[in-house]
Amino acid sequence: MTNSAQNGTLYIVATPIGNLGDITYRAVEILRQVDLIVVEDSRHSAKLFQHYNITSPAYVLHDHNEKENSIKLVEKLQQGVDLALISDAGTPLISDPGYWLVNLAIQHSIPVAPIPGPSASISALSVSGLPSDRFCFEGFLPAKTQARKNRLQELASETRTLIFYEAPHRILDSLRDLTVIFGPGRPAVITRELTKTYETVLRAPLAEILDIVERDANQQKGEFVILVHGAETRLVGDEEQVRLLGILLEAMPVKTAASIASKITGIKKNQLYERALELKGAR
Repeated sequence: MTNSAQNGTLYIVATPIGNLGDITYRAVEILRQVDLIVVEDSRHSAKLFQHYNITSPAYVLHDHNEKENSIKLVEKLQQGVDLALISDAGTPLISDPGYWLVNLAIQHSIPVAPIPGPSASISALSVSGLPSDRFCFEGFLPAKTQARKNRLQELASETRTLIFYEAPHRILDSLRDLTVIFGPGRPAVITRELTKTYETVLRAPLAEILDIVERDANQQKGEFVILVHGAETRLVGDEEQVRLLGILLEAMPVKTAASIASKITGIKKNQLYERALELKGAR
């Protein structure tokens, strides 16, 4: 593929996460004007297109054909075709297909323009009541039990608000693992079906949320966002850090010592790793 001065533009268009009225005027205009709309599922997007009388043709791009079809779409962009990328709901690329297409377009100097709008993660955070000045988006947790537990162990000392997506068939397993690893009293929020008819927002400690969801089958259906309050950081002085790391370094490598010290104190692992290297070198 070769670059051309007549490249088209790739628009990344956010669409409603439930309520069709949440789309922006600009998004509708772009979707009506582009030559081609790249969709995740044509059956799903058809509802939006019909509602807003959008007649631009659709081209399907999903997890199974993304790499191959991204090459074809960049070729169209190089021929001057304007494309809009949408996902089934919300902002594209946020736990949805599109990374390969955007990355390839950038490599070939094709303009990529954002058309902002709805995002389930930000919408959930805005109504959660949890700290929103610093947060960490983790997307979907691993589907396999041990991998999921391992990932949660790594995040147990994270002090920022944590945001996860989860599917209905895994919601109970994930809530159980969160409760065990983060502790039953950790403040959390679970949102379900945001902007839709059965929108639900539960705010409670993890153990209480788990109990509510376990007892009510209706709370196990729909699209979920899980938000968890960050770990409380202990105020640990320099002397205590040195003493703790010194004890751990007698029995284990620097990386392991820093990781364990981070879980005990809540201090960032990288910070403790650098401190441990200093102590190791001073011996």
